[in-house]
Amino acid sequence: MNTPKKASQDIDISGFRNLYPFQSHYFMRNGFAFHYVDEGSGEPVLMIHGNPTWSFYFRSLIRSLSPQFRVVAPDHLGCGLSDKPETTRYDYRLRSRINDLEAFIDHLGFNKKITLVVHDWGGVIGLAYAVKHPEKTSRIVIMNTAAFFPPGGKKLPFRLRLVRNVWPLAIPAVLGFNLFAFGAAFMASHKGLSRKARLGLTAPYNCWKNRIATLKFVQDIPLSPTDESYGLVRNVDENLHKLKRIPMLICWGKHDFVFDTSYLAEWQRRFPNAEVHLFSDAGHYVLEDEPETIQIRIMDFLNRNPA
Repeated sequence: MNTPKKASQDIDISGFRNLYPFQSHYFMRNGFAFHYVDEGSGEPVLMIHGNPTWSFYFRSLIRSLSPQFRVVAPDHLGCGLSDKPETTRYDYRLRSRINDLEAFIDHLGFNKKITLVVHDWGGVIGLAYAVKHPEKTSRIVIMNTAAFFPPGGKKLPFRLRLVRNVWPLAIPAVLGFNLFAFGAAFMASHKGLSRKARLGLTAPYNCWKNRIATLKFVQDIPLSPTDESYGLVRNVDENLHKLKRIPMLICWGKHDFVFDTSYLAEWQRRFPNAEVHLFSDAGHYVLEDEPETIQIRIMDFLNRNPA
C-alpha cells in the first residue's frame, strides 16, 4: 500500500475522530491519492457516496457490518480525505468518476461478488459499474439516489439550477462560503444533525481549493443531450434491466427536496421485486436520520440474500 505524504494533510478530523475511528488507506490513481476505509473481512460491501458527503456518511454502517463483512468506503477525488486536484489536472466529470471506481475495484482485486451500497451521485457511479459487470455484483442497496433521468421530465430544483447554470454568485457562494456542503448539513437531514456530525460532513471542504468537487458535481448534472455526461447516464438508464435478478434493498428518506418519492416510485417501477422501506421521518441524509433502523434492515437483507 502506498501512503502519500501529502494526502489530506490540511484536513483536521480530531474533532470527530470518535465517530470515524477507521484506519486510512490510499490507492494512487494517476498520481492522486484516492482515500478509502477498508474494515473487516469476508464478502465485500462497497459503499459509494455522493455530493457533498464522503466515507464519513457511512460510518454507522461501516461499524455495524465490518464484524461480518469486508466493508470498503472510498472518497471520490476532490472529496473527503482524497486529494483535491486543480481542474487543470482532473476534469471532475462523471466518466472520470466511473473510471476511477473501476480502477479502484480492480486494484482491490476482490475474489468474491460485491454488494453495492449507493447514495446520491453514488447511484449512477456505482450502478454504471454494476450494469457493466452484473456478474460481479451480488446485492444492491439504494438510498435516495437515481441512476436514470428525472422521472416524468421532472425539473431540477431551483437552488441546484442556480449553481449548475453558473449563477454569477454561485462560484463564490460554493467555493468561498461553502454554501453547498454547509447548507446540506442543515437541510439534508430531516431530524437535524449533531454538531460533531455536521463537523465531520463538512470538514474536508474547509477552504476554496478543497470545495471544487462540491461545485463540479452540480455543474455536471446532465439535463440535455448536449451535456457531456448525458450519454453516460443514458447508458446506465437503458441498461438497468440487467440488474433485475440481483437482490435489491431500497431505504428511502421521504423528505428529500431533490430525490423525492417520484424517484422512489421509478425505482419500484423498474424493480418491482425490490424490498422497500420508506422512512417518513428522514430526509436526503437518510442514513443520518435513521442509522440504527437502516443498519438492522441492511444486515437482515444481506443475511437473507447470501451471495
